[in-house]
Amino acid sequence: MNIILLGAPGVGKGTQAKKIMQKFRIPQISTGEILRNEVKSGSALGQKVKSLLDQGQLVPDDLMLEIVHHRLRQPDCKRGFILDGFPRTIPQARGLDKLLKKLKIPPVTVIEIYAPDRIIIERITSRRICGKCGTDYNLKLNPPPPDNRCRICGGKIVQRDDDKAETIKKRLAVYQEQTKPLIDYYNKQDHFHRFDGQLSVDELFRQIESIVEKNE
Repeated sequence: MNIILLGAPGVGKGTQAKKIMQKFRIPQISTGEILRNEVKSGSALGQKVKSLLDQGQLVPDDLMLEIVHHRLRQPDCKRGFILDGFPRTIPQARGLDKLLKKLKIPPVTVIEIYAPDRIIIERITSRRICGKCGTDYNLKLNPPPPDNRCRICGGKIVQRDDDKAETIKKRLAVYQEQTKPLIDYYNKQDHFHRFDGQLSVDELFRQIESIVEKNE
């Protein structure tokens, strides 16, 4: 089974990706991961990517598609894959369609997890982390101790800048601007499905699992 996973920051996409990976034994492929791995490998592709990133430039679509092509040909993708963070634009989606056809990979199941912005902001602003050991806390689900010191190492528990409301609002605005056309593109196809990110983790996974199994 082959999946494209779409969703704004904070909708629970990462949690569901892990559950899909465990259940169906397929890899989660994120843009950041494959770029880092390609650079680390020292390949000709990786050297091109490193040069661009060192100059603060974006990786162009044709090069990104070449890297995705290389990753999808790896042995662990034979059973299927989860693409997370790619495609991000209509040109990338069209390029991916051509690539999948070239590799004779059946049409992917596109899954969008959505939630209202207010819910996403509430979730993310509740996150806290130990500045010393990285242990995660949450003001609602797993609140820090009263002294705001980590239970594991005693380090100070902090809120990351990325988890502050103003930063999240900007990220959501960028996501909506970039991804809305992409959702419209996939919504015209037969294998597009939307799921409510406000459901419990287990209920959301049950619904996703049902659709994925039907499309196997």
